[in-house]
Amino acid sequence: MKIALIAHDGKKADMVHFLSGFKDQLNHAQIQLVATGTTGSHIERAGFKVQRLLSGPLGGDAQIASMAAQKELEMVIFFRDPLDKHPHEPDVQMLMRICDVHNIPLATNPAAAHLMFLQLTTRL
Repeated sequence: MKIALIAHDGKKADMVHFLSGFKDQLNHAQIQLVATGTTGSHIERAGFKVQRLLSGPLGGDAQIASMAAQKELEMVIFFRDPLDKHPHEPDVQMLMRICDVHNIPLATNPAAAHLMFLQLTTRL
């Protein structure tokens, strides 16, 4: 099972905090984490094993969208910062559209991600 993780700059700490709440489950399950570059570096520093892609603005969002389109992902967690401007917003919208087209579960905030992870951990 592969889960993609993305967080805008103002949400990276939220992503690490969120993952820390599921550390035991993630360490014992066959879950592969993949993340955009900077988000991935924050996740690594928190003690998680993660495959790092390009930074979001440099194409990491597009890389994750490609993985979703090829059905390589079971879930995408993307903690967006709706109060900030993002120059790569077209890439963000494309990723969200690809998730909808290919029926990939997508959480854009910690509350939705928590519900998805609760469901995931009961299946493992």
